[in-house]
Amino acid sequence: MTGGMARAGGPRVAVLVLEDGRSFRGRAYGAVGETFGEAVFNTGMTGYQETLTDPSYHRQVVVMTAPHVGNTGVNDEDPESKRIWVSGYVVRDPARVTSSWRATRTLDEELAAQGVVGISDIDTRALTRHLRERGAMRVGIFSGDAIVGDADMLARVLAQPQMKGANLSAEVATSEPYVVPAIGEKRFTVAAIDLGIKGMTPHRMAERGIEVHVLPATATAEDVYAVSPDGVFFSNGPGDPATADHPVALMRAVLERKTPLFGICFGNQILGRALGFGTYKLKYGHRGVNQPVQDRTTGKVEVTAHNHGFAVDAPLDKPSDTPFGRAEVSHVCLNDNVVEGLQLLDQPAFSVQYHPEAAAGPHDAAYLFDRFVSLMEAERA
Repeated sequence: MTGGMARAGGPRVAVLVLEDGRSFRGRAYGAVGETFGEAVFNTGMTGYQETLTDPSYHRQVVVMTAPHVGNTGVNDEDPESKRIWVSGYVVRDPARVTSSWRATRTLDEELAAQGVVGISDIDTRALTRHLRERGAMRVGIFSGDAIVGDADMLARVLAQPQMKGANLSAEVATSEPYVVPAIGEKRFTVAAIDLGIKGMTPHRMAERGIEVHVLPATATAEDVYAVSPDGVFFSNGPGDPATADHPVALMRAVLERKTPLFGICFGNQILGRALGFGTYKLKYGHRGVNQPVQDRTTGKVEVTAHNHGFAVDAPLDKPSDTPFGRAEVSHVCLNDNVVEGLQLLDQPAFSVQYHPEAAAGPHDAAYLFDRFVSLMEAERA
């Protein structure tokens, strides 16, 4: 095994082991013990609290490319869900001092309190370049008594399941329906399928006068239409979309009734499958708050927030015939031409692969919620 930035031994020593055998030695950060997941990197300079609590990061070990993390501490207003979902956290230089009037505790304390094993003081640039070259892969972080021989730690990493083929949305979704009331005058009712929804998403709809009924990932078409929705929303979420047969069947039922439909992230992949397109795993994915995307319907370029390791395989050069009419790629990533949005041309349905709610910013894509409202207004008219 090759090393990163080595540290002296002691109770705070930690080791990160990748499935291809490369390892990095550093210091324990957060909880002490061991954890496993898929190693991915996030290029955001801010928003670490939203990242940690995003259910789409379930079973992933997140490497922060920003070198200094934790300077604003942790508060009780910014989480996107009720808990931290990342399985492990990797930073180069943790903040020594929390500096924010909103902070109630340090990031290190929060990770430890929630049992999230992390590592600091390693060369995250070298680790990120390795993941870009070799692709996202399984990883383990070991600290304290969990540190054993190199061969044993590697064997434990290799025994973990792959992200490809993982069906995870039901593990992070709500088990019971709940309602987020409209802010101000109620204009519409939306049934939101929780595949790993972030808290800011129904809030963005509520700001526009939408009463949001958040339903479990296992919801049926009968459950959806029991709330008399003006529109249906499919959320972000973790795992391989190729395993999401139930959400795909549910979306097809919604498309058959031509109810206005909006999906983001995992919801975009579900729409792709519902229309007959395939999905595939990206080499290292898009994760961060600085991804350039072009809205091909307007020509506008947006800086957007991303968190996805899978993508839709749809033609970029022409509309496609689907069981629900013509469909086209509406948005594309300018870094690599990955499909970032779909829309139907013959009925009111569209989706994007990124996060227009963008709690930590940027807010270039907030107009997509207004586009959803416009679809519902047109249908009502």
